[in-house]
Amino acid sequence: MQAGNIHYRTQKDIPANVALFPLSGALLLPCGQMPLNIFEPRYLAMIDDSMAAKRLVAIIQPRFDLSGNVEAGDNPPLCSVGTLGRITSLSETGDGRYIISLVGICRFRLLEELPIKKGYRQGRIAPFLNDLASDNGEDSVDRQALLDSFRAYLDANQLEADWESVGQASNATLVNTMSMMAPYGPAEKQALLEAPDLKTRAETLIAITEIALARDSDDYDTVLQ
Repeated sequence: MQAGNIHYRTQKDIPANVALFPLSGALLLPCGQMPLNIFEPRYLAMIDDSMAAKRLVAIIQPRFDLSGNVEAGDNPPLCSVGTLGRITSLSETGDGRYIISLVGICRFRLLEELPIKKGYRQGRIAPFLNDLASDNGEDSVDRQALLDSFRAYLDANQLEADWESVGQASNATLVNTMSMMAPYGPAEKQALLEAPDLKTRAETLIAITEIALARDSDDYDTVLQ
């Protein structure tokens, strides 16, 4: 697994303790890219510390209830699984903000939270080492079913896609990019994150999309065909 200029191959490449960035409804997956606009003082401090160390930030959702609501307060409980990312670019805006880009490295399980430092949260993690492997099970993905579902969603919402770029994308890129960009809520995003493999993630995305389309249109079956 490569993020920016750095290769991550084994557990020794992943630190035990990381900075935690809670973001509701956000999904970062291995090899995925996430742009972020950083403006809160505690997260500006987090980025400063990360840039001075190994440029790593962990994206994780606050824990939510069945309705997708997050507990009130500055430091709500967190989900058990998130994704570690590397800062591959940073620019200063001139008004005190940072614009950064994260590249996903691997998912992790949050083992425990550590004392808060400079206002931001930290945790001890156990990385999903399978995410670092070169064989990600791309061949097991039903690409045609995924594309059919994607096309039905676009048609139902009167949207267009760059089909030339879609056709050139690998199965892993297609599944992970579509999962990250999908306009679904925290529960759906967490389900996509926690899917054990690429094949299951693709099947989960198709199922979520079919449910959304069926809920919004009685003509979904006709559209999909």
